[in-house]
Amino acid sequence: MLRIGLTGGIGTGKSTASKILSDLGAYIFDADKEAKEILLSNETIKNELISEFGSDIMTGDGKVDNNKLARVAFQDQDHQLRLNTIIHPYVFKEIDKCFDKELENGNHDVFVVDAALIYESGADTHMDYVIVITTLIKIRMERALARETLSREEILKRIDLQWPEEEKIALADFVVHNDGTEKELKVALSDIYNDLV
Repeated sequence: MLRIGLTGGIGTGKSTASKILSDLGAYIFDADKEAKEILLSNETIKNELISEFGSDIMTGDGKVDNNKLARVAFQDQDHQLRLNTIIHPYVFKEIDKCFDKELENGNHDVFVVDAALIYESGADTHMDYVIVITTLIKIRMERALARETLSREEILKRIDLQWPEEEKIALADFVVHNDGTEKELKVALSDIYNDLV
């Protein structure tokens, strides 16, 4: 079973790409979703985060408030690095556990790790291939704003905190330019998928 990293910045269409790969038969490990679940359920992480960022990141009922944590973590590279240093080892452990389980089940030829920070976290070194989804900045901004969850400033700050597209593209095994329709994205990903399996 191949391990493939799928990455792309905010608004590139990574989630859509993930769904297409799932429809093609890949197992999808959503690293960002997994990180959120770990934040909710893991007491050790919660305590590490409180000692790192203070108790302001908690809700009234003692849970980590993702929005408050995001505000703190995405203010600069140092804060983001501190957050990732705490969370990434737990996510990596989950990836390995899930991969072993799926390998045993034998239902999939491809195991996709869908993560915004494949390169930033060093996860790319554990992958057989990495697919980078890239999109013109104007289109990325339109898509990200359409979700109505972040302001223009917050989106730009997040883009700024991730590796530049050029660097990811230079390292990628496959690059998909997602400036067109979903149908075009599906064709591009189907070609890659069929090449690999």
